[in-house]
Amino acid sequence: MTVRWQAQASHALRAFHASAPARAGLISHIGKQPIVYPPSVSLAPSPTAVTVKGPLGETSVPLMPFMKLSDIAPNTIAVAVENPKERKQRSMWGLTRTLIHNAIIGMTEGFTTPVYLVGVGYRAALEPDPMGKGDGRSGQRLNMKLGFSHSVFVSVPDHIKIEVPQPTKIVLSCTDKHKLGLFAAQIRRWRPPEPYKGKGIIVGNERIRMKTVKKK
Repeated sequence: MTVRWQAQASHALRAFHASAPARAGLISHIGKQPIVYPPSVSLAPSPTAVTVKGPLGETSVPLMPFMKLSDIAPNTIAVAVENPKERKQRSMWGLTRTLIHNAIIGMTEGFTTPVYLVGVGYRAALEPDPMGKGDGRSGQRLNMKLGFSHSVFVSVPDHIKIEVPQPTKIVLSCTDKHKLGLFAAQIRRWRPPEPYKGKGIIVGNERIRMKTVKKK
């Protein structure tokens, strides 16, 4: 009898600590934060998307039917959902807020990511693309030496701006954070960092957890 009571009390205590706060919140801590944007940016919401215009161009963020945007102050908008009790709406709440905020940053400042080539003989150079400009290409390509018996060529998309200030450093810029990450991952895929010597292509502030070689 005592064991049964202890089990019931433990279950009730566990439910009180874990379930009660989760059910009482029913709010997205990211989605509830208002978005403040500069006067140089204009937002044009519609039932299916919100268009963001800024000094660097124009983009749009898709909206689910249950998403609600409202102006709460000059140059400030709030993002909400119809029913925060639904899990999908809560998850889309924070995601949509983040996408709109990233679009505002992209249209005003843009995003920049450095890429480092770590390894003996690793280097990169920017050169004209023999395939020319068109079909999403910018007319430039990366020529990288990555320890292979051949050079690695990567065509630069037209939405990416690229600089090579040093032979072992590449600087990528774009107004779309998602597209910038995809292109950086495409470059990194040619030589992912290895955990024993740390050689490879490192994107941004990426940290490599080093391993020690087991000696017999």
